[in-house]
Amino acid sequence: MNELVTGDAVVLGLRPARLPSRALALAIDLAVVVAVFILVSIGLGIAAVSLDEAAVAAIGVAAFLLVLVGGPVAVETLSHGRSLGKLACGLRVVRDDGGPIRFRHALVRGAMGMVEILMTFGVVACLASLMSARGRRLGDVFAGTLVVRERVPTGRSVVVPPPPPWLVGRFTQLDLSAVPDGLWLAIRQYLTRMQQLDAEVGRSIAERLAGELVTMTGAPAPHGVPAAAYLAAVVGERQARDARRVFNTARTSAPAPVSTPAPVSAPAPVFTPAPAIVPVPPVPTPVSPAPAGLADQGAAGASSTGFAPPG
Repeated sequence: MNELVTGDAVVLGLRPARLPSRALALAIDLAVVVAVFILVSIGLGIAAVSLDEAAVAAIGVAAFLLVLVGGPVAVETLSHGRSLGKLACGLRVVRDDGGPIRFRHALVRGAMGMVEILMTFGVVACLASLMSARGRRLGDVFAGTLVVRERVPTGRSVVVPPPPPWLVGRFTQLDLSAVPDGLWLAIRQYLTRMQQLDAEVGRSIAERLAGELVTMTGAPAPHGVPAAAYLAAVVGERQARDARRVFNTARTSAPAPVSTPAPVSAPAPVFTPAPAIVPVPPVPTPVSPAPAGLADQGAAGASSTGFAPPG
């Protein structure tokens, strides 16, 4: 299927859903709706035992319309085109210009779905979807809606071209808080697809988007700067701010590093030198004087032999 193109010749990054995925989503929705209808019918049947047949028939018709028609309409309106089956299959109902649907779109789709799905068992819806270039059934044609795929392969990344080098950092003081998300989306889609547009058409779209951006920011565009370059520079500034915000958030939310105390080494053993051993001189043994008789004999012996005993 071809991608969507708006009335301004902007190629949208939306891909129409194919018939198998739509049929699976419809089967899931019908199973849920029928289960709810059976439960409601049982409850009403128990509560309306004392009523006559006409009242029971009126209650049955009201329950049929309320559950089988009003239920899907309310779900698509509140969820902006995402029913349970479409959410499971990655589908969504949008307007022809890619915007979210409203109550009137869901009401027309629900009313036509009762005819082309419930009364004909889905045969009319399948034939209309096969004959349509975008896979739309009659309810989509009358309501001006389209079922698209929200989950697309990640291999096709959309890259916004960088701004001119002489405009980098020129819009750091620009207030971008009042710019809605829808305008950012339109600018991004234009920048990614501007090479595929006619020169005059692309210039007119860029000037219109630049005028809306100037209105939201309250600051005039620089004189002499092309509209496409101005849009690229402002988008680049917003991406830089988002990157800084994410970086600061990640840095503040990171846990503080826990300091590990340094291991305390055991004190080195202190070696005390052994005291020097000082030799003690021997104490002389006192010799008692010999008796006088022995001294005389020793002296006599010494004089006779020549040996003198120690004194």
